[in-house]
Amino acid sequence: MLTCDGKELKKLLEGGTAWLDKHRARINALNVFPVPDGDTGTNMVLTMKAALEEMANSIDDSVSAVAKAVSYGSLMGARGNSGVILSQIFRGIARSFEDKDVFNATDLAEALVEGSSTAYKGVIKPVEGTILTVAREAADAAITAANERDDIAYVLEKVVNEARKSVERTPFLLPVLREAGVVDAGGEGLFILFEGMLRCLKGEDLTVDSGPSVTFDFKAFEGEEYGYDTQFVIRGENLNVDEIREEIAKMGDSVMVVGDSKVVKVHIHTDEPGTPLNYAVRLGALSEISIENMQEQYREFVKAKAPVEVPREEREISTVVVAPGEGLALVFESLGADAVVPGGQTMNPSTEELLRAIEGVEGKSVILLPNNPNVIMTAKQAGEISTKNVIVVPTKTIPQGISALLAFNYQADLETNANMMERAAQEVKTAEITTATRDVKIKGVSVEEGQVIGLLNGELTASGQTKKEVVKEMLCQMNAEEGELITIYYGEGVDNAEAEDLADLIRKSYPEQEVELIDGGQPHYPYILSVE
Repeated sequence: MLTCDGKELKKLLEGGTAWLDKHRARINALNVFPVPDGDTGTNMVLTMKAALEEMANSIDDSVSAVAKAVSYGSLMGARGNSGVILSQIFRGIARSFEDKDVFNATDLAEALVEGSSTAYKGVIKPVEGTILTVAREAADAAITAANERDDIAYVLEKVVNEARKSVERTPFLLPVLREAGVVDAGGEGLFILFEGMLRCLKGEDLTVDSGPSVTFDFKAFEGEEYGYDTQFVIRGENLNVDEIREEIAKMGDSVMVVGDSKVVKVHIHTDEPGTPLNYAVRLGALSEISIENMQEQYREFVKAKAPVEVPREEREISTVVVAPGEGLALVFESLGADAVVPGGQTMNPSTEELLRAIEGVEGKSVILLPNNPNVIMTAKQAGEISTKNVIVVPTKTIPQGISALLAFNYQADLETNANMMERAAQEVKTAEITTATRDVKIKGVSVEEGQVIGLLNGELTASGQTKKEVVKEMLCQMNAEEGELITIYYGEGVDNAEAEDLADLIRKSYPEQEVELIDGGQPHYPYILSVE
């Protein structure tokens, strides 16, 4: 096959998605921890289906138009980290296919390289042994193959072969995968997508299985230094955004560098604001310079201890949170959240769903709490394309989100609120109780399928035969006796009597601590505990 047009590209992507959907459950099972909420396969399938839906609405059958539709559809439909990265791969491919009616083997190879490069740039701290590695190594194989033979089928076959080998190598790049006895789920999903496209190209059956997969106390913060929140705009000619971002990143934290060849906006937290300014002034004219002492901002915030209730229609800053279960949604609403997006484990919201919530609240600025590590990238992507000023506070658990929301103050500005909310979230210890889905041994913890397990701040640390046994162990690991408040969120399948019995047991074990019991209604996790 020497060339491929837009209609043929549509068929390849439809075939790849169908094959991915066929293997969805198997990809979901590739969790590092044996918890019943693996969702990488589901997230990638839903991301691709959103891309196909947008593609179907395109009346232009040029390769360029099809690729653009897939890029936009996957962007808006992206779910979870794997879905976001997949959308970035298609964004790069669309850029490479710009103005092309058809593509050949070399065009395909170059598009895969651009897709991989775009995905790497979209991740703040790229990790090897993930879908990123598989994308890069598959793209490298495509370049070699295109130089050998001007044949799209030949190139795609080499891509699939290298993607399979790359997935097999992921446990050697990420020790946690090797210890858990699994390969990277996102990488496996990308391999399956490529394999489905190849099978479609060859006219092979996409309905049969291919066999096994590739195997808050404010005093605690006194004395901490926050540095200076520094922002400015560079105006010049031929500005290199990537180069500027790379240099600025060496000078501090919370770096954001966006713009084009003529105007670049810079944001950075640094102890020495003069350093980025001295660098930037050599590149062009500086304007809109803002330098704020974050330590002073923090002190001013602490002085405003009692939040003042402000009518929602008058609020400059709105809060959007993600929560699984009606009970947890009610908790966040009672704490003043302006919008609650249903989602969490196995049900990661899409970029579009989060964007709709952001645009639907009153505030011109929005703080978004994802409350799940697999929603953070999607949240940031939604924030980047929103018309509003959005800051994502990267909360990874429900208790972190609740603590962050409690720290919100309508009298403080956006940056101050975000800083304080993130620090409040970090002060909370979270334990999640669930049931193991397979045998595994990780960091000395041996687990058998069906056992009750406990995760401390996202890490598997305990196993046992009963929920009470594991709850007691988790509270011990959390040093609950040193905290002031123990909160128990009970989920689906746990009746009130059982939950009350557990709460009474904890009260007897920790008589000095206040114990709260809340009906969270969350799926998969009978109990979520927090200590603060």
